Amino acid sequence: MAIRKRFRPQPRRENKNPHNINEKILSPKVRLVGDNIEVGVYSTRDALTKAKELELDLVEISPKADPPVCKIIDYKKFLYEQKKREKVMKAKATKVIVKEIRFGPQTDDHDYEFKKKHAEKFLKDGAKLKAYVFFKGRSIVYKDQGEILLLKLASELEDLGKVEQMPKLEGKRMTMFIAPKTKK
Repeated sequence: MAIRKRFRPQPRRENKNPHNINEKILSPKVRLVGDNIEVGVYSTRDALTKAKELELDLVEISPKADPPVCKIIDYKKFLYEQKKREKVMKAKATKVIVKEIRFGPQTDDHDYEFKKKHAEKFLKDGAKLKAYVFFKGRSIVYKDQGEILLLKLASELEDLGKVEQMPKLEGKRMTMFIAPKTKK
C-alpha cells in the first residue's frame, strides 16, 4: 500500500519591497522625476541607464499613472526615511486610557469618597473615566438614586474633567464618561 502525502499549500510570501525597483519595472515607458534629472517620458531602458550612471535605483513611485512615474533615488535610504517618518507619526498618536469606577445604587458616603479620590487621580493622570452604577436584581427600581450619584460625582469632579456623556441606562448599568480637562 502506497503512502500518499497530503497537499499542503505553501503560505504566500509577500513581496519584500512595496515598490518595483530597477529591472522589476515592467512598463516599456516611464515618466522620470528626481533630483539632477530632466523630467520627462523615457524608455525604461534609458531610465535604468541614467540610474546606473548616478549609482542609484530606479523606483516606481506611482505605478497606476500612465506612464508610471519613476524616481531615481537611493532605495535603502528612501525606505529608512519612510520607516523613520512612520515611527514619528506613531509616537505622536495619543493613546486613550479608560479607567472604570463601579458604584452600587446605595453606595454609602465613605465608599463614595474613596472611589472619588481614585477618580480624581485617574483624571489628573490624563485617563478618561467611565463611572457606572450596576444594578443587581431588583435594585433597578433605584435608578434615580444611581443617576443622582453619578451627577454628584460629575459636579464634584468639574474642575478636573468635563462630562462627555451624561448618565445613560444600558441594561443593568447606568454609565457616564468624564474626560480630563486639557492643561493649558
